[in-house]
Amino acid sequence: MIKIGGVSLDVSHPLGFCEELEKYCMDMKYEYVAKASDFRQECEVDWFVKRFNLAGKVDKIEDMVDKVDVSFIQSCNWDKHLEQAMPFIKAGKPVFIDKPVIGNLKDAETLKKLVDDGAYIIGSSSARHADEIQAFLKKPVEERGEILSIFGTCGVDEFNYSIHIVEIFAEIAGCKAVSCSYNGKCVASDGKHVESYTIKFENGIIATYNTFIGGWRPFHLTIMTTKGSYQIAVDSSKIYVALLRELYRELTYKKSNLASIDDLINCSLIMLCGKKSRDELNGKEVSLNEVTYNDKFDGYEFEKNYGANASIIYKD
Repeated sequence: MIKIGGVSLDVSHPLGFCEELEKYCMDMKYEYVAKASDFRQECEVDWFVKRFNLAGKVDKIEDMVDKVDVSFIQSCNWDKHLEQAMPFIKAGKPVFIDKPVIGNLKDAETLKKLVDDGAYIIGSSSARHADEIQAFLKKPVEERGEILSIFGTCGVDEFNYSIHIVEIFAEIAGCKAVSCSYNGKCVASDGKHVESYTIKFENGIIATYNTFIGGWRPFHLTIMTTKGSYQIAVDSSKIYVALLRELYRELTYKKSNLASIDDLINCSLIMLCGKKSRDELNGKEVSLNEVTYNDKFDGYEFEKNYGANASIIYKD
């Protein structure tokens, strides 16, 4: 049994992950949890411990390092991810960092150095492992054709959730992105709006996504190849178990389809290119080498807003 140390109940992922682990009788289990934020109530932590039969909760992350096999860092504030992961990294324990892994260039460089120095850090959007995406990629190129362009939709916010569609694009393209440009937006009467971005990849594939700001939208994709067009609707109810299976394979056999940390970093940085294109350059295409330490998605501001609007989700 792989014992998981959960860091933070900020988001719904620990709940969803535990339900999937239970449903599919997977040989992994949350063993301890640290609340690690101010806006989740203590009764929610206690409910989580009781509902999923954890061994207990801890006040400090360090207190569970020796009691678990792997840590799942699932704070909504990506600017805290590396700090929260360090006790496990120092102990030589594997760490899974939920999406988005980082939100600025400094953390990207720190994360890369940690991995280069031997830290065992894994992560991913669950959406890139969706059955529908993997089924398409398993089709022989001779059958499906060479990929030329991708279009996709998503929603909720500009980074925390939209990272899903960017990681899907990276999975399909099979290489790193090199630039991103902001195409514009359409605003509704209630202030909700759609933003559009175009990403270019090393192999020439272009990928455009429209994200609905202020509400959830499903992942719908159109992939154009030299032999036709393919429409994909991702079943979001199955993506958690798809990711968990890859995590189990990685932690048990060191063989999985998980993206490399370099690839995950690339996805976050390319979204910073899009932000810079939108906020500073009136839609001009921005390359990775133009990202500076001043460019960032503010995890603390996101946490503040997320917490202010958070309802109690860890309950019967």
